[in-house]
Amino acid sequence: MDDYQLHTLPNGIRIAHKQVPHTQIAHVGLMLDMGSRDELPHQQGLAHFWEHMAFKGTEHRQAHHIINRLENVGGELNAYTTKEKICFHASLLGVHVEKAIELLADITFHSTFPERQIERERGVILEEMAMYYDSPEDAIQDDFDRLVFPNHPLGYNILGTADTVNSFTKDSLRQFINENIDTERIVFASVSNMPFQKVVKLTEKYLRDIPAKRSGRVRQVPTGYVPLTEQMKRPITQAQCAFGRTAYALTDPKRLPFFMLVNLLGGPGMNSRLNMNLRERYGLVYSIDASYTPFLDTGYLGIYFGTDSKQIDRSLTLIQREFKLLREKPLTTSQLHNTKEQLMGQLAMAEEGNNSFMLMMAKSLLDINRVEPLTDIFNEIKAVTATELQDLAVEMLNEQDFSTLLFMPEN
Repeated sequence: MDDYQLHTLPNGIRIAHKQVPHTQIAHVGLMLDMGSRDELPHQQGLAHFWEHMAFKGTEHRQAHHIINRLENVGGELNAYTTKEKICFHASLLGVHVEKAIELLADITFHSTFPERQIERERGVILEEMAMYYDSPEDAIQDDFDRLVFPNHPLGYNILGTADTVNSFTKDSLRQFINENIDTERIVFASVSNMPFQKVVKLTEKYLRDIPAKRSGRVRQVPTGYVPLTEQMKRPITQAQCAFGRTAYALTDPKRLPFFMLVNLLGGPGMNSRLNMNLRERYGLVYSIDASYTPFLDTGYLGIYFGTDSKQIDRSLTLIQREFKLLREKPLTTSQLHNTKEQLMGQLAMAEEGNNSFMLMMAKSLLDINRVEPLTDIFNEIKAVTATELQDLAVEMLNEQDFSTLLFMPEN
């Protein structure tokens, strides 16, 4: 996007802003290039634990002050943790944006991790883990990461394990942050009606004096993928299946064409090939989706669905039939055109949301050091050929390369 502006503070923290004159809402966020993949085995879940504990007290305010700071003016404060990122962000009326900037800086850099709150939040996270276990359609996606990336941090559950969560202390949090935080790998992103210079002035007020910090962290690159099949009994009535494999990294030139192929296969559109076949034609599933998740040095393709346990084999056979069609039969001119138009429309609508754009802007700057204009992405999509998609299908859609995880009913 060529209408965002960028400023770098002396400590390395970058400020990215897009001015949207017609909006009254400001969306701001601090995104850090650290996540669950940066945890050691005994630290599993620690990045997510920090996300929770950041709201539980700082050098300047207690937990209830943090909660009320933006709520009292109708704003929202939130956070999330992924494999590679931690983000604290807020949305509120633009006239109150300084409150949000100050609060985000406070919880990110001045948290005190009170012992009483650690014990309280430990119970909250254990309940969150139990909730995910009781939701097999969510749990299978987390467990599938372990199958695709065994013995690697990318295979860790972001929530951690009961043992690791029970072991965390104030020192655990401080050590993890100290080992991984890097001010040159932090972006403050903003979308509002404010001029850029005003955003820079306000942000400098709260972030300029953060000490510069460099991390010596070296991320472990996953290697040696081997397809695995695993079946687990669960107290469920419907079987759940995850079917997938490793895929291209974020910077791989095949990433965008492969994303297009996966979108055609099982993207969010009701007209995806898997949905039209398994749901609309045969009535085997309520929902089925295929998703491609790229990381900085690898990625994976996952297909997820639930069905009657007696229909698992038939469902997998139909999925593999779609693989075969994509490998052997190139898209017609009309099919290729529709595939491109659908993807471009989805991307354009996703960028319409100012909060989504703010988060995407921060992530793009951390991942590829730029925010790619939507027009450039569209030109890349338009340049993809049917032969290119067929070649990707031949390379990537071979069922013998896929791992399978099944949650089967106990009875």
